[in-house]
Amino acid sequence: MRMGPRYGATAMRAEFTQAMIALFQKRRDLVFITGDVGYMALEGVAKTYAGRFINAGVAEQNAVSLAAGLAREGHLPWVYSTAPFVVLRPYEQIRNDLCLHRLPVKLVGHGGGYGYGIMGATHHALEDVGAMRALPNMRIYVPLTASDVGEVVNLMAEDPLPNYLRLNTPADIPGELPTFAPWRRLKRGRRGIVIGMGPVVGNLYDMGDRALLDDIEIWSVGMLPIDDIPAELTASIRQKRPVVTIEEHYGSCGLGEALSHLLLTHAVFPQTFTSLHAAGYPSGRYGSQRWHQEESGLAGQALRSQLEKVIRG
Repeated sequence: MRMGPRYGATAMRAEFTQAMIALFQKRRDLVFITGDVGYMALEGVAKTYAGRFINAGVAEQNAVSLAAGLAREGHLPWVYSTAPFVVLRPYEQIRNDLCLHRLPVKLVGHGGGYGYGIMGATHHALEDVGAMRALPNMRIYVPLTASDVGEVVNLMAEDPLPNYLRLNTPADIPGELPTFAPWRRLKRGRRGIVIGMGPVVGNLYDMGDRALLDDIEIWSVGMLPIDDIPAELTASIRQKRPVVTIEEHYGSCGLGEALSHLLLTHAVFPQTFTSLHAAGYPSGRYGSQRWHQEESGLAGQALRSQLEKVIRG
């Protein structure tokens, strides 16, 4: 199998592999297909699934079409690869073979966002959610913490639609969290609302400014498309508080665009609306995931400065 760097995202991947092994004990219609990735990660899955584990090689288009055929015959296939490989390379097959036929194939992308760090743009997935959002009948799952992954796998197994699971470096959120859901309020705040997608939300907790953190109400979006807004969130926004979205994804077709459309549709008008998102590669250089997040204003002092302007004016 192709070897990849052992970055933080492997923690979420470990939860995923454990969940897939546990799921196999409950149902035997599963088929696991990998695109020649998963060295030192998928060995337990391969052993458990035995003849129902397929290494399709560096041929993601074929893997997705194979999965479509298996789904038509009553199997539940899971196709696993590095995020840009499982989304962008077989995009036509995902559209034509899965989405147009509403086949319950489960696509799993490891290393969402800047998760593969120094490997560079070819291994980053900054447009994967947007690409999947554009397809009919596709549902996207974005865990926040490692403990979300098991719940997500079980939800996906019962979901009759094609799905995309975006694995990333898990967030470390203090305190007890609500169980995984499309919307979760993580904490209350006094002066502004931050709505995030995925583990980048965890960066809000280590900005080094406790007072600023106390000022913001934090929500996490775990599934897309989003069709409705929780009543509690609507009430907060209607208090004329500023709204900020944060995502490790390009602004185009991401959470910010989806949420702004939803707010307008429901006639919910925040005082201000700010989208914090991946800026790509402003310096033209590559580094760790955290380094890319900071360069995009999604972590550290850069994130703190942006939030101070919006929340404190």
